[in-house]
Amino acid sequence: MRMRRPGGVGLQRREGSARRLRTWIGHLNRNCTCSMKKGRGRTSRIRRRKLFRSSESRGVNESYKPEFIELKKWLKERKFEDMNLTPARFPGTGRGLMSKISLQEGQMIISLPESCLLTTDTVIRSYLGAYIAKWQPPLSPLLALCTFLVAEKHAGDRSVWKPYLEVLPKAYTCPVCLEPEVVDLLPKPLKAKAREQRTRLQAFFTSSRDFFSSLRPLFSEAVESIFSYSAFLWAWCTVNTRAVYMKPRRRRCFSAEPDTYALAPYLDLLNHSPDVQVQAGFNEETRCYEIRTVSSCRKHEEVFICYGPHDNQRLLLEYGFVSIHNPHACVYVSKDILVKYLPSTDKQMKKKISILKDHDFIENLTFGWDGPSWRLLTALKLLCLEAEEFTCWKKVLLGEIISDTNEKTSLDIAQKICCYFIEETNAMLQKVSRMKAEEIALINQLTLVETLWTEELKILQASAGILNNLQTAFT
Repeated sequence: MRMRRPGGVGLQRREGSARRLRTWIGHLNRNCTCSMKKGRGRTSRIRRRKLFRSSESRGVNESYKPEFIELKKWLKERKFEDMNLTPARFPGTGRGLMSKISLQEGQMIISLPESCLLTTDTVIRSYLGAYIAKWQPPLSPLLALCTFLVAEKHAGDRSVWKPYLEVLPKAYTCPVCLEPEVVDLLPKPLKAKAREQRTRLQAFFTSSRDFFSSLRPLFSEAVESIFSYSAFLWAWCTVNTRAVYMKPRRRRCFSAEPDTYALAPYLDLLNHSPDVQVQAGFNEETRCYEIRTVSSCRKHEEVFICYGPHDNQRLLLEYGFVSIHNPHACVYVSKDILVKYLPSTDKQMKKKISILKDHDFIENLTFGWDGPSWRLLTALKLLCLEAEEFTCWKKVLLGEIISDTNEKTSLDIAQKICCYFIEETNAMLQKVSRMKAEEIALINQLTLVETLWTEELKILQASAGILNNLQTAFT
């Protein structure tokens, strides 16, 4: 900037002007410096927040990877070519499908032809068909699919399903796949179900060995090495975690178990979100498995489907993952914990427990994001009935208020149970943290368990706050 030269002024005024000039130039320089630094203003902060939210949901395109190139070629041969989605990797959810365009409400997300689906029809038409047809007692549809997957994976380059098999997970994180010391760290209800699931699966494998042996003419190698437990476990997890539902089909060569499984290549890359709604199913007219979105989705965002309104323990048991901020997540209260803080001198306790069992109020008692469930509070109200109030138990089950004392006591017990769970959860998180430092090979499995406990802690803390408010309001 060109400046006028000062003239005809006294020394004091010139010094004052010089000071003001230096001050003004310094102020100007600071403003210029600040304008060069990003994110100091309100507009910049808003823009940065929007950019952060966008980057959280934006994935890294993986369509260039050889396995996806081969899969798309394979699908195109079967009359499927997707224009809406592309494989990508996302922070938080991992591999999934990203929208290439903005998807509007009611728009078709994907329409996968029947020729791309792997069902029991596929198995029956294969080299396994004759062996399945003559086997007695008839195989279950699930075993037929598992057998086919193991055989095709063993075939390697000779398998026509190789492009699909190549993009399937090499390992799974369902509890049946976790190491025993990791399973021991699960919440008690989930731990019991995980052990029961493992026992059932091992029995399923053992009972299937004779059928595997009947397939010897198909292989040059020993069938015992091909159809190992680890290979069978991989196949079972593939079907259990990735299959979509089809209307039951009845074939005489299969057992009476529902034949409802279909593996859907490419479509099964869609991840779960409890916050979305879709319309999904096999269209008998188009002979395609179709998914339509009920809500819109912006370009370059991950496209989700919903596996159902499952809590995190169910998601981990069946699918091998935990959903962050899952609105259906909860913490289960067992019968032992239910009565932990009740007086042992209550002579009517056995009768009360019996009533709860008879009226199906002993299971599915939970803490959720919105506090203790109605079922849990109702069970506690019944258990907290005084001797002179006991005849009113039916009114309790109908949701009626019996007395102020009963209401207050049940809230107090619920708070004690919640605090007990918070202490237990914190202790388990510390234990998991120590194991992560000691067992490096198990860090991925331990991180999954840690995530589950962390989410349960958030739920319990929310419930404790709600109970505290209820107790304060009641007082």
